[in-house]
Amino acid sequence: MAETILSPGVVTNENDTSFITQQPIEAGAAIIGPAVKGPVERPTIITTYSEYVNTFGTTFLSGSQIYSYFTSISAYNYFNNGGTSLLVTRVTSGSFTPATSSFTSGSDVSQGSVFTLETLSEGVITNSDSTENSDGSLPLGSVDNVRWQITSPNTSSGTFTLLVRRGDDDTNAPVVLETWDNLSLDPLDPNYIEKVIGNQSTSIATDGSDTYLQLSGNFQNQSRYVRVKEVSLKTPNYLDNSGDPVTAYTSSIPVAGRGVFGGAIGENISSTEGKYYENITNTNTQGLAATDYTQTINLLSNKDEYQFKYITMPGLIRDFASHASTVNSLVTMCRERGDTMAIVDMLDYNANLSEVTTEASTVNSSYAATYWPWLQTQDPNSGQQVWVPASTMIPSVYAFNDASTEPWFAPAGINRGTLPTVIKAERILTQGNRDTLYQANVNPIATFPNSGVSVFGQKTLQKKKSALDRVNVRRLLIELKTNIKQIADTLVFEQNTVATRNEFLTQVNPYLSSVQQRQGLNSYRVVMDDTNNTPTTIDNNQLIGAIYIQPVKTAEFIVLDFNVTSTGVTFE
Repeated sequence: MAETILSPGVVTNENDTSFITQQPIEAGAAIIGPAVKGPVERPTIITTYSEYVNTFGTTFLSGSQIYSYFTSISAYNYFNNGGTSLLVTRVTSGSFTPATSSFTSGSDVSQGSVFTLETLSEGVITNSDSTENSDGSLPLGSVDNVRWQITSPNTSSGTFTLLVRRGDDDTNAPVVLETWDNLSLDPLDPNYIEKVIGNQSTSIATDGSDTYLQLSGNFQNQSRYVRVKEVSLKTPNYLDNSGDPVTAYTSSIPVAGRGVFGGAIGENISSTEGKYYENITNTNTQGLAATDYTQTINLLSNKDEYQFKYITMPGLIRDFASHASTVNSLVTMCRERGDTMAIVDMLDYNANLSEVTTEASTVNSSYAATYWPWLQTQDPNSGQQVWVPASTMIPSVYAFNDASTEPWFAPAGINRGTLPTVIKAERILTQGNRDTLYQANVNPIATFPNSGVSVFGQKTLQKKKSALDRVNVRRLLIELKTNIKQIADTLVFEQNTVATRNEFLTQVNPYLSSVQQRQGLNSYRVVMDDTNNTPTTIDNNQLIGAIYIQPVKTAEFIVLDFNVTSTGVTFE
């Protein structure tokens, strides 16, 4: 709130008009899939598994059966194995909306609602029952919805406190998720409710072939659970020049009390209708159809808005007729972006070797990789042993690889390719099986007596034999292009002179040298001089650079010759 002059002194006012442009969302991995709750088709950055649980939930109950989505199992293993950031996009079937709650004042309810909040999560799971039990609990309260409480309303200062509580708590054991103190309805006050909690919302919009999120609201959301939908009765300059409240505004302060959210629509398909784990089908994969993923893939194609190193959508199987085009769209999206790669599944549970290799032969891209067979793991939340497609678990392998070494190391083998939470693979592969799969660009998941289940291959789905038919080289190129592009971005619209070229070289050469020292490159060369920047090039407003690299190859085939000699032979 702006200061007023009540006695001699100096008054300093501060007006924030910076409105800094939001930076791109950056994550190590991205995952597309259904979730118990959370925002629908809104890519959300998650940095811990507990944050994932709070935002997207874990298990759901139908009848006597507990289920989890592949999404939550994948997120758990990703963070448990060294992952630091995950871009999660929840997909659903049908329309979903948030739940809302309107707040009235204590002295004049005839003036209607003072302000309205809505949940960030969407779907009927966010609704609750306004009638409390005798202990203050809610009949429909759960860990997946929230309730609110107003405390400390003060008409003298025009402030109040808002508590966001978990939906399954009660009066004797309240679970406070967030506390927002000294909130104000005065838009000139620093603690104005929209500024503090946030009021931004997004909607899916299209423009020709482009899909994007249309943003509304001026203040970035600070709460993890709710946002301000509307302030109906603002109280500008709540205090007059004497420091007393303006009488006309005192009736707007909300009364102490508690309440719930309701009115949301959209329901996850129950287990009696959905197909889960190894039972997913062509037309029913975790209660969804493959087409439910299309809009999210289009949305994530914007690399200026969303940045991630690899992406999965466990539950979509390329061999399923209705899934093929969606899987192809994901691979195409990665190729067109040029800065990420897709981890995809070829076959459903209980497939045979020839089916897997045949399906893999229909894809040709260095921006995609596939792994086989399916894996059994323990659901971290229900404790059940469940079957999951390989793409559910592979992000955890990449995460461990990147945390322990660098992206250009092979995410495979005993050192970096183990799957510690996998109980067993669907099939124990022989050496011959692994040979057959690897020749078809399918990365085998092997089972060894003393080291457990491990990824034992690192090929991309590129058919042509070149350096880019290996995952570590593709990921090296992604890393180099991403970082060098960021350097080049700073030179756009700069003077096309020798000084600008030298500026580029003085940044790129040390970076490539550091990659070489970290075993990513054998050698490199960067050319940006008169040889590729001729007068004609400069007249066309172009600055051209050529970067030559020799990637480090991995030792995948180790040959050991044991030579038996006769007694008396000496070894030099």
